[in-house]
Amino acid sequence: MATSLLRKNVHPLMAAGPSLLSSLRLSLLRSISSSPVRLSAPLSESASEVESDSSPSSSTNLSPRPGVKILDFYKEEFEIGSRAISFETGKIARFANGAVVVSMDDTHVLSTVACAKSGEGARDFLPLTVDYQEKQFAQGVIPTTYMRREGAPKERELLCGRLIDRPIRPLFPPGFYHEVQVTANVLSSDGKHDPDVMAANATSAALMLSDIPWNGPIGVIRVGRIDGKFVFNPTMDELSLSDLNLVYACTKDKTLMIDVQAREITERDLQAGLRLAHPEAVKYIEPQIRLAEKAGKRKREYRLSLISDKSFEKIKSLSESPIEEVFTDPTYGKFERGEALEKIAQTVKAELEEEGDEDGLKYVSKAIDTVRKQVIRRRIIEKGLRVDGRQLDEVRPLYCESGTYPILHGSSLFSRGDTQVLCTVTLGAPGDAQRLDHIVGPPTKRFMLHYSFPPFSINEVAKRGGLNRREVGHGTLAEKALLAVLPPEDDFPYTLRINSEVMASDGSTSMATVCGGSMALMDAGIPVREHVAGVSVGLVSEVDPATGEITDYRILTDILGLEDHSGDMDFKIAGTRKGITAIQLDIKPAGIPLDIICESLEPARTGREHILDRMEQEISTARAMNDGSAPRLATLKFSNDSLRKLIINRKKIEREAGARVSVSDGTVTLVAKTQATMEKALEKIDFLIGRQIEVGKVYKGVVSSIKEYGAFVEFNGGQQGLLHISELSHNPVSKVSDVVSVGQQLSLMCVGQDLRGNLKLSLKAMLPTPKKNLLDSPVHVASQPPQETTISEDVISNSTPPVIIRPAEECDSIANKLLTVKRKSRKASVDVASQHPQETTTSEEIGNLTPPFVVRAVEECDSLANKLLAAKKKSPKTSKSSLRTSLRKGNKKDTSKGTVGIAEELAQIMNPADEAPKDEVSSGQMKIGDVMTAKVHQIRAHGLVLELSDGERGMYKFQEDGRKDFEVGEEVDVVLSTFSSKGIPIFKPVD
Repeated sequence: MATSLLRKNVHPLMAAGPSLLSSLRLSLLRSISSSPVRLSAPLSESASEVESDSSPSSSTNLSPRPGVKILDFYKEEFEIGSRAISFETGKIARFANGAVVVSMDDTHVLSTVACAKSGEGARDFLPLTVDYQEKQFAQGVIPTTYMRREGAPKERELLCGRLIDRPIRPLFPPGFYHEVQVTANVLSSDGKHDPDVMAANATSAALMLSDIPWNGPIGVIRVGRIDGKFVFNPTMDELSLSDLNLVYACTKDKTLMIDVQAREITERDLQAGLRLAHPEAVKYIEPQIRLAEKAGKRKREYRLSLISDKSFEKIKSLSESPIEEVFTDPTYGKFERGEALEKIAQTVKAELEEEGDEDGLKYVSKAIDTVRKQVIRRRIIEKGLRVDGRQLDEVRPLYCESGTYPILHGSSLFSRGDTQVLCTVTLGAPGDAQRLDHIVGPPTKRFMLHYSFPPFSINEVAKRGGLNRREVGHGTLAEKALLAVLPPEDDFPYTLRINSEVMASDGSTSMATVCGGSMALMDAGIPVREHVAGVSVGLVSEVDPATGEITDYRILTDILGLEDHSGDMDFKIAGTRKGITAIQLDIKPAGIPLDIICESLEPARTGREHILDRMEQEISTARAMNDGSAPRLATLKFSNDSLRKLIINRKKIEREAGARVSVSDGTVTLVAKTQATMEKALEKIDFLIGRQIEVGKVYKGVVSSIKEYGAFVEFNGGQQGLLHISELSHNPVSKVSDVVSVGQQLSLMCVGQDLRGNLKLSLKAMLPTPKKNLLDSPVHVASQPPQETTISEDVISNSTPPVIIRPAEECDSIANKLLTVKRKSRKASVDVASQHPQETTTSEEIGNLTPPFVVRAVEECDSLANKLLAAKKKSPKTSKSSLRTSLRKGNKKDTSKGTVGIAEELAQIMNPADEAPKDEVSSGQMKIGDVMTAKVHQIRAHGLVLELSDGERGMYKFQEDGRKDFEVGEEVDVVLSTFSSKGIPIFKPVD
């Protein structure tokens, strides 16, 4: 229905009074249903817009002012699925052969068609081009490209162009080979509606208005399903909640195209959706017919490139019998069959050249191809014989292989007959997701499937260019099929890319990609729910020439490339055992009844389950992540401050470590090719960003300054720690700069914190214990007072029997004191192992000894030290300094009360009669091989921390086949096996 436009400015006629305005309104009302709306457009700034009616029946005929142009345009409005839709023509793109603007809410799409005046005589196909464009001005955005303008067509634009091309191509008359171009432009978009279906309907209306011969119109509709209810023309928000995205195109009584993305919808539910979609799509047809009646052009007489009946019958008589012999010979393969058919064509061409049949020579290739199709179709209809001798519902032999290339994240090889596809899977960080600049839909895409069809797959020579419409379409179909079984993004946030490389093609490479991609996903360890398989179903039919109705037909499962070329449809269906995930229907005739389409779903399901059985024999569940290859993915969590540091240093980490760093929503994801690269990247992050400090952990740091007493080291993201001079080496160090220098990078262990919170680091803990024979080369080692040591898990796993070095004067002084006490008490004797046997026991001889170095076992030296400490506790009047002085001097001229008290206490300690019971042995009395009872103080990852009866602690390392289910406070029987490098006792279970 034609409608008037709102006036933007007040016209001078407003001053003429109500009588003239009433007459004008009456004139508009009388002609509103049959006359076009005329838009007055100013040609100068002073002119204003005006509405008028040019109908001869108008009571008042207003002529435009000079300089004002009148635009006649027509508009049809209707509703589908509670959406108001309109077709409009005549206002813009007036020079195009046909131009229509379709509107739905605030989304407007213009579609235009144009046709070449003459066709090339040698052409035997329809050169139809469909260009769909989404420019950023449609959503009020400036492009972010360097030139700030749109470039080459994007994938979505190619897909939308295919969506328009597929339903309109079959309706052009046979022999019409003039070049036709369709251009669809999105003029404005509110982001609520996908413009692709609108563009397809606008193209149909534009072809109806043009003078191009075309057997339309068509209707295209999108159907969704939310909570079990079908929704027509759903918005983008509704589609995100829908488990079905069905695009259906049809004429009044036949189906032209089906495109489906679903979440395992059953065949029964899909049939219900198709049958509901057909009457709704037909509602687009009637407004187009009405619009064409008002503003359409008369169809021109175009020259059709058709061979004469006489020439065709001559070519058929020469080629039909040899062609049938080729197809009855089962020994022919794809290329052998092609070579034989080419020889037949050359023979026929030579005979036509001898006869001088110019018309026959012009169309000989097309005519022989038609004869070949007739032979194939007749054999299938009459005898049920297919080109390769299979049954109509038989699937070609299958070959499945997973893990073809173990170094890759995932790979598989799938073959169905001569069709072979290699699929690989690559995992990436969330930041590797593809960024989209579409006017509708999500801004990123985390799952990508890229399909490649190289020329060698069909033994041809061709140039490889950019994006190919066919490759993009086939890859998107397989991508939609596999998307339904991928884990949710919250559970599996990684980016996935599947590469499908067609190695050989003889039909249904897109469905082979679905099968190979599903196996490759499982091989990569992606937790997909189940396998997805696909198969292509074909149709061969007989049509009554008088009525155009199908009289007989055969449905073929798993069609060959030649059967696809000779048949009526290519019906690709992919899904799981539960239901369908993707469909693509392309046909050659001008429509197929919907009943035949629905009937084809059952043989497709049977063939799909047969393929799934074979795929599950090869691999049925997802492998462990990175099984067979090094770990290459890591996910880290940091605070906001740490994230800022990481973002600043991200490029530096990627450059120095060779890994890719992605930051998204507070999560950091590392992607590395090898495990070594991953570890290097983690070290860089630890150094630049830092983590929570743990005692016993190893950190990388850089020496920032050197003092007399040690070096300050910067590590863990800028934190400072002190590397004391005593922690530089197992050997004595006189000068810090002899060991480390400013700027040197070190691996250090955190050994604790002081009362002020300063971190204490150790380089000595990272060095191996020296094994040099110290009896041959005396070395001065300063005596250090025992320090409280924090026990770490590394001590458990790396403990070895150590050797402790003490100065001779200290050890011999203790030994002589003990000898003196024992001689006085006459209760025990002690053998003191030394470098030189001690024969003199007087204090004068002890004082005159040259201070050699004595190597003693750790248990012997620690036992003596602990006995002295125990003695000191019993004699509180003796200070630490006086005790140290007395020990250094020995018994030389020292008869103080404190020293005598210590000797008496030592004599009591050494009395065997006063020793503690076996299960209450203190740490100072322990010897290797002692059996005792201890309590579990703490449970670690590799062992236990045990508490002895005197409060001392030791370590217990888990045995490989031993018990590990301990509880804190539990008493266990253990035997002392060794001491750590810091004198910590290490226990093992009692045999």
